Amino acid sequence: MTPSPARPPRRLHPFAVRLMHWINAVSVLMLIFSGWKIYDDYPILSWLRFDDAITLGGHPETALQWHFFAMWPLALNGLVYLAYGIASGRFVRRFLPIRIGDVVATLRDTLHLRLGHDDLFHYNGVQKLLYVGVIAVVILQVLTGLAIWKPVQFSEVVGIFGSFQTARWLHFAGMVAISGFVVVHVALALAVPKTLLAMITGGPLEPATIPVETMRANPMSMNPTSEHR
Repeated sequence: MTPSPARPPRRLHPFAVRLMHWINAVSVLMLIFSGWKIYDDYPILSWLRFDDAITLGGHPETALQWHFFAMWPLALNGLVYLAYGIASGRFVRRFLPIRIGDVVATLRDTLHLRLGHDDLFHYNGVQKLLYVGVIAVVILQVLTGLAIWKPVQFSEVVGIFGSFQTARWLHFAGMVAISGFVVVHVALALAVPKTLLAMITGGPLEPATIPVETMRANPMSMNPTSEHR
C-alpha cells in the first residue's frame, strides 16, 4: 500500500476563514446598532431605550434600510461559513467535543485568574460552548427576523415560534445574547492581542499531519518532540 502523503502545514486561520469572520463581524455590528434604533420605535420593554449616539440610521426607516442591507451578507456569508466549517472538518477540530467537565474547569480557572492562552490551536470548554452557541443564536436570529419582517409571507416560520410576538421576544433575546458575546469576544481579544493578530495575519502554522501508515509503523512518530536518529 502506498503511504498517503503528510498534509502540509496550514495557518491557524486560513484566508477564507478570516474573510468570512470579518464580513460576519461587520454585518453583526451593523445589525445590532440599526436594530437598537428600530427597537426604540417599537419597544418591547417600556423602560429600555437606546441613545441615538449608539444607534445606526438616525431614523427608524433609515435604520430598517441598514438592517436589511446587513441582513443579506450575514445570511449568505453565514451559509458559506457553515458549509466550509462542516466540509473542511474545522468545526469538529475546533469546537467538538464539548464536555461539561471542561466548561466547569475553565470557569474555575477563570475565577482563579489561571486562564491560559498559550496554545491558540486549542479552544477551552467555554470557548467551544460560546462559539457553537452564537452560531445557533445567529440561525435563530435569521429565522425570527424573517418571521418579523414578512409575517404573512413567512407564516410557516411564524408558526414555528407560535406567534408573531413570541418571534419578537426571541429576536430581542437573541440580540441580547449576541451583544453579550461581542463584548466578551472583544474584551478577550484585547486582553490577548495575539488572538486578534492571528485573525488578521492567519496566525502560526499548524504542524503537518503524520500519515496513519507512518504512525502504525513507528509509534514514536506520534510524539512531535521525538528525534529521529
